[in-house]
Amino acid sequence: MKSFLDDDFLLQTATARKLYHDFAKSMPIIDYHNHLPPQEIAIDKKFENLTQIWLYGDHYKWRAMRTNGVDEGYCTGNKSDYEKFEKWAETVPYTMRNPLYHWTHLELQRYFGVKEVLNPTTAASIYKTCSDLLPTPEYSVRNLLTKMNVEALCTTDDPTDSLEYHQAIAKSGFEVKVLPTFRPDKAMNVDNTASFNEYVAKVEAVSNTSITTLDEYLDALKKRHDFFGQMGCKLSDHGLEQIYAEDYTDSEINGYFERLRKGETLSQTEKLKFKSAMLIYFAQWDWEKGWTQQFHIGALRNNNSRMLKTLGPDTGWDSIGDFEQGRAMAKFLNTLDTANQLAKTIIYNLNPRDNEVIATMIGNFNDGSIAGKIQFGSGWWFMDQKDGMEKQMNALSNMGLLSRFVGMLTDSRSFLSYPRHEYFRRILCNIFGNDIENGELPNDIPWIGQIIQNICYYNAKQYFQF
Repeated sequence: MKSFLDDDFLLQTATARKLYHDFAKSMPIIDYHNHLPPQEIAIDKKFENLTQIWLYGDHYKWRAMRTNGVDEGYCTGNKSDYEKFEKWAETVPYTMRNPLYHWTHLELQRYFGVKEVLNPTTAASIYKTCSDLLPTPEYSVRNLLTKMNVEALCTTDDPTDSLEYHQAIAKSGFEVKVLPTFRPDKAMNVDNTASFNEYVAKVEAVSNTSITTLDEYLDALKKRHDFFGQMGCKLSDHGLEQIYAEDYTDSEINGYFERLRKGETLSQTEKLKFKSAMLIYFAQWDWEKGWTQQFHIGALRNNNSRMLKTLGPDTGWDSIGDFEQGRAMAKFLNTLDTANQLAKTIIYNLNPRDNEVIATMIGNFNDGSIAGKIQFGSGWWFMDQKDGMEKQMNALSNMGLLSRFVGMLTDSRSFLSYPRHEYFRRILCNIFGNDIENGELPNDIPWIGQIIQNICYYNAKQYFQF
């Protein structure tokens, strides 16, 4: 019987172990999509205790605690940090077979050297050990990043963001490259007219201009896009239920914008047309700069209206959605490709029923200009666990070229999430190791080891040109 979380965790064969330890383990990390707060990197923040770095803002853990019968006061409420940690420690034994159980213990081991299993009996000692370390210089956020061998990371930023913290990081000479990502979802969200006009006001303020027409709005947003480019940005990102690709005319979109500025509400069809047009504008700008556009599709957000009103978004009330994805996605990509304006593109899928749809869709628009121009992104959110990663990689293997995959990302707000790259790498090596030992792939360790290293690091480095 193997020990829990030993050096060969998730590696079921001797070949898998060789691939991981000899080829994957030491590769640097390029974390090209996350939600880390750049301010905390700029000031090189230190955390006072384990709850602050581990439980604040972590809706994965909150969902598990709620499911385990823990009162909201211990999740997002005003209970003390230690009381919140105690409730998490009580919950952890019940998370077995949930990825949280693996992530929790990987993070304790890799960052703090703690090998005990977290439960109510060990909670006090683990909390003290980790909380004593966190205020020390070695555990500042910059040192946590270098400890995990992070070479570059891309945060997720609104077009109105000043990027002042990115500028401060760049000037500081920090060895990890920290770059912004252009996330213009609010700039195209016309579901609520008042909220949209509030956002336009923010664009006016940051651009020091008055906006009354669509052309003025697009010009101001384009200047923000240019500014992001000057700050080293190489990627954009959208979080959408599905890609929008309605037919529209320029005069229609101009008219919609004028009506929105007057406070009018658009019909559902008009909203979809406006969003479709904005997606095209953003995609064209990305293509002009040689950026990579990312689309995170399939989340059904804010399902619990009572808790949304109480706690706000991103607090753990979202789920996988069952949206139709294929037809509109094909139309959107084809529109850009026909005009020779299709940028490098990564599509992340949240519903595994659509894995083969995405895996075959990317092949329609890989044109030979670069390897893997259109990518099926790593399993994300509810799918960034063992089964979800395996399903994504198997679909990509069957329908495309796994060897050209740009690999894993954290998509996390936590500085303790980087063992997820190790988790991914172990799963990847186990897949190849099993195939070799089953005779489904040749025992060509040097070549397959190179493929492993490419997926872990080199493909992303070449693709994004970091």
